[in-house]
Amino acid sequence: MSCVYVVDDESDLVWSLEKSLSHEGYRVVTASNGVEALRLMHRCRPDVAVLDVMMPQMDGIELCRRMRSDSMLSRVPILFLTIKPAIKDKLDGFGSGCDDYLTKPFDLRELKVRVEALLRRSRLPLLEAPADRLTAGSLSLDLRTFMVTVDGRTELLTPRQFELLYHLMAHPGEVFSSQRLLREVWGHPPGGGDPATVRWHVKKLREKVEPSPSDPIYIRTVPRYGYTIVQPLP
Repeated sequence: MSCVYVVDDESDLVWSLEKSLSHEGYRVVTASNGVEALRLMHRCRPDVAVLDVMMPQMDGIELCRRMRSDSMLSRVPILFLTIKPAIKDKLDGFGSGCDDYLTKPFDLRELKVRVEALLRRSRLPLLEAPADRLTAGSLSLDLRTFMVTVDGRTELLTPRQFELLYHLMAHPGEVFSSQRLLREVWGHPPGGGDPATVRWHVKKLREKVEPSPSDPIYIRTVPRYGYTIVQPLP
């Protein structure tokens, strides 16, 4: 049984989410702030975390950052709930390491679909991978630990960064538009999702894998078409 954490200081919303997700067969753990949630997570690791952005004591952004820097919690998929609809706020959320974003008010059916998608995506690479590692030149992606190694340097990827890099490395030389990546990597419907979030994830991924992020040699941009991963010549 998958465990979903719901962390929000709105008691009525927490009650509604707990009831709805429990009805779907999830084990639900609730907390009203980030401090309490982090303490509980170290007792019982979540499979998915649904976090409100604005909370007392420790908000969702800080909780997300702490989870991403914690070896026990770094791979937990995170869905943010927020009343802030602006793209800047969404990019701030993705910048802290979240995997998905849902603006209040929302339909409970959509939240359940997104939780299911996060669970499915978090497990899919491990199930489909024919080996434990993908390589491109000196770039090496460990499919079991979310770690990428390049030129002797190792970096831990967020789940979204891992999914993006995995997809590109599994199709070397193939060019993917932002809309195609939104569909094939993160399950958005045709025309759904925001291409700006793809650009953000590519930027953050380059900062971890490229010797010079402003002049990438692995994750290349093909003007007017999209992104591809290449194997640098020796």
